[in-house]
Amino acid sequence: MTANGLLQITVFFIIIIALTKPLGWYITRVFAGERTLLSPIFLPVEKFFYRLAGVDPEQEQRWTSYAVAMLLFNLAGFVSLYALERFQAALPFNPQGMNGVAPDLAFNTAISFITNTNWQAYSGETTMSYLVQMAGLTVHNFVSAATGIALALALVRGFARHSVQSLGNFWADLTRGILYILLPIAIVTALFFVWQGIPQNLGSYVDATTLEGARQTIAQGPVASQIAIKMLGTNGGGFFNANAAHPYENPTALANLLQMILMICIGAALTNVFGRMVGNQMQGWALFGAMAILSLAGILLLYGAEGAGNPNFTAFGVDQAASEFQSGGNMEGKEVRFGIANSSLFATLTTDASCGAVNGMHDSFTPFGGLVPLFNIQLGEIIFGGVGSGLYGILLFAIIAMFIAGLMVGRTPEYVGKKLEAREVKMTMLALLVLPFSILGFTALAVTLPAGVAGIANNGPHGFTEILYAYTSATGNNGSAFAGLNANTLFYNVTLAFAMLIGRFAMIVPMLAVAGSLAGKKLVPPSAGTFPTDNGLFVALLVGVILIVGGLVFFPVLALGPVVEHMFMQAGTLF
Repeated sequence: MTANGLLQITVFFIIIIALTKPLGWYITRVFAGERTLLSPIFLPVEKFFYRLAGVDPEQEQRWTSYAVAMLLFNLAGFVSLYALERFQAALPFNPQGMNGVAPDLAFNTAISFITNTNWQAYSGETTMSYLVQMAGLTVHNFVSAATGIALALALVRGFARHSVQSLGNFWADLTRGILYILLPIAIVTALFFVWQGIPQNLGSYVDATTLEGARQTIAQGPVASQIAIKMLGTNGGGFFNANAAHPYENPTALANLLQMILMICIGAALTNVFGRMVGNQMQGWALFGAMAILSLAGILLLYGAEGAGNPNFTAFGVDQAASEFQSGGNMEGKEVRFGIANSSLFATLTTDASCGAVNGMHDSFTPFGGLVPLFNIQLGEIIFGGVGSGLYGILLFAIIAMFIAGLMVGRTPEYVGKKLEAREVKMTMLALLVLPFSILGFTALAVTLPAGVAGIANNGPHGFTEILYAYTSATGNNGSAFAGLNANTLFYNVTLAFAMLIGRFAMIVPMLAVAGSLAGKKLVPPSAGTFPTDNGLFVALLVGVILIVGGLVFFPVLALGPVVEHMFMQAGTLF
């Protein structure tokens, strides 16, 4: 680690802290239906869509109706995106004449984008037409992100309201999330990215001759508009196969900084929204504090591992120390224009935030370097998290933390004025246990069946980690990958698609049940025995519960991959 690298990380977090409160204030006003600066522009558009769809935004829904609306909307999105991919050869805006996407890959990709996973078992510039990129993938970047925000608001209303049965209106929440939050920011940032050098056109690919005389095809397309929402909506799916390591997706250090800010800003701001809606902003800052501690720990561990370099190289007398003549550390799989500090920060944040965009190859990280993003996803990506999913994920952990605290003192647990009883705890545990069930179950299936083993590019613990990472990423709706796995096969396209569905919807439905149950409860005034949840003690308890639960569930399996690989590397027996 260098002083310059640590300074860049510090500056990033200062920016995020500075954005959290004003953005949280704005989001709170949007979902309360209050007037904002953008209301004169978007309010007529909002009302037009309500009339077109026959929706009354004032008619609120119980949790069951809210869940059904969300599921039907996503089902319609899956069907339309699948059809768009399959028939792209006959549709316009296809200057390269690309064929229709294969059935299993189209199925996997459609599931991937409706679940906000954006797992890509294909190379975007050679598989998807401009129409599919724009009307299919980019549109779902907006609606899947807005769905996550809506679901987070539904759970927050469960805590904030009392003695009611409704959680809001899904269609109104979805529409407002797109019009007032995602769309304005995406437009401004897309223009910024064009200024930085990201293409935005509909032209054919360009053929060029290199200095060596080789022929090279340079892909074009409407890139900037997709990159803006892929980062802001924590979608992560790239226009190009190399994702944010490609110079057309991430050309400069300034563009890289903005992409990292976009990944985290809404997830961080939603903690402030929570505090405002429950009437105590310190409750939101406590959640933010827990997220920040876990994020910083991951960044420093990953940066330390990558900055130290490969111990096998040290045994050969290779100088890996940073100096004015070299970057030092492990530069394999990293872009020179970003370096180790920004690659480590990006990799940690993208797995904190369920984004999955990458500006370096996780498969090329050192064992402990690869362990950090893997473990971040396995915690449920509750460290800032995806837009919405991070907040409702950490709130579920907060319920477990308060349940444990209640057991220790022998009283019914409470959180922000709501008693947490058997129904809420059972539904919370069901939502959280879905993740290890899917990750470990599918991983076990893949390492025992020939169709799964055939996709591994590396033997031993690293090959195992490639499979484990794939199902972790799919279930966690992240989308990043250890690139050594050949996942574009029938087996992986189908099983990873089901892992994405389980990770998204099997967690959401129990979470909405918790929200509905909480909304119907009365507020309990604090007493002398109430455990305060707006101070450092609660932050420490929450962080401890997250690490203990995550460690107990996943560490035995992690030890088969990155931990064993690290031991071999330290012993000099793994190159």
